Amino acid sequence: MSSTASIGARLERLPISSFHRYVIWVLAFAFFFELGDINTLSYTAPAIEKAWNLQLSAIGNVTSATFLGMFLGASVIGYVSDRIGRKRSLIFTILIYSIFSLLNAFAMSMTMLFVTRLVTGFGLSAMTVVGITYISEVFPAKKRGTYQGLIMTIGLCGIPITAYVARFLVPVAPWGWRFVYIWGALGFIFAILAGRMYESPRWYENRGRLADANSVMTLIERQVESEKGPLPDPVERVEPAVSQRGYGELFSGKYLGRTLVLLVVWILQTLGFYGFMSWVPTLLVAHGFSLVHSLAWSSAMSIGAVPGAFIAYLLSDRLDRKWLVVIFAIAISICGLLYGLTFKTAIIIVFGFLVAMFLQTFAPLLYAYTPELYPTEVRNSGAGLVYGVGRLANVFGPMIVVAIYNHYGYQSVFIYIAAAWILLAIITAWFGPRTKGRMLEVLNAAKASEVGNQM
Repeated sequence: MSSTASIGARLERLPISSFHRYVIWVLAFAFFFELGDINTLSYTAPAIEKAWNLQLSAIGNVTSATFLGMFLGASVIGYVSDRIGRKRSLIFTILIYSIFSLLNAFAMSMTMLFVTRLVTGFGLSAMTVVGITYISEVFPAKKRGTYQGLIMTIGLCGIPITAYVARFLVPVAPWGWRFVYIWGALGFIFAILAGRMYESPRWYENRGRLADANSVMTLIERQVESEKGPLPDPVERVEPAVSQRGYGELFSGKYLGRTLVLLVVWILQTLGFYGFMSWVPTLLVAHGFSLVHSLAWSSAMSIGAVPGAFIAYLLSDRLDRKWLVVIFAIAISICGLLYGLTFKTAIIIVFGFLVAMFLQTFAPLLYAYTPELYPTEVRNSGAGLVYGVGRLANVFGPMIVVAIYNHYGYQSVFIYIAAAWILLAIITAWFGPRTKGRMLEVLNAAKASEVGNQM
């Protein structure tokens, strides 16, 4: 079993097996309900606005609460998961977003909805950062982007399916929107299934729990050998280290630059992503389209999410993720701008579909890219920080959209969104490290000579 080799080296030589496939299915469906739940407010907002006789700004406040919760969840769970482990954190976060999604359905006032969406947002983002870190740690370097894309392909089915759930449930009654949140609560099933997953052996090794790391790794290797036959000997590339470096590591040495780049990228991604997806149904209604037509068109557009993630599955490990992030950010900018400059139904649907598709090609790429840039001891802290600050930016994002819409009109909102994506592409192209096919321990080696040229 090569138990004297590092955990990273032993994981890198594993072929894809039933161990990996179980991880794929559990995380895929955890993401299915997580991604669907992120979008439930955008699909139910017009009905809530009408049922409670609200102004557009009130919906903006609840949207901001969701993203404030997402900032808190990502920031807190990133730190916690680096201390208590990935598995326990994953189970806890799935339960949080599922329980509070259910409580959203019973909100009787804007104040209660504000609170329940805030805590739902906490669980949603916390689950995401734990999930993407776990994927990066248990899949080999040559496949981690590919399988992040596959997990997201399945998970992103939650967006169009939730859109169609909303399409048929919201119009049935003034309170029909409440059923959409009950649907989102079904994610709790996958918290139970996550109990059968192994803790990340890389996390055990980094915490100095070498016996636990070796025990889990041996179980995985035996399972893989029973399916695939004898494994090749592991090849060491970097000497593993047990480290107790803390949160400050994110702001020192080479990680300071990576943290700053990722902070800006995640802020721009959030403003550009949710500036489009969260506001399409509401802006269409405000521009004069009916609620039914608005939901029907946004539902049709959302179907693009699934082929979008599948594109990421096909491309993620073929080209360097840095350049794929740049290419698809530019594509989103162009298609989003063309969407916003027309009022013809066919063109709205075509370019709306393309934006939804490319957004969800982009998301798995960034999900895979982010945790790669940090060492194990602060990997979830780093991913949680940049993801969380990005979501915090959208506390102000809805206010920006409302202000731009009120002062400059419908089309100006899409010019603003396109500018965010172009700026993201420029920053990533100029400053983003390359990661293609590189073992995590190599990407985050202590000595520059062990890493080689990363730009």
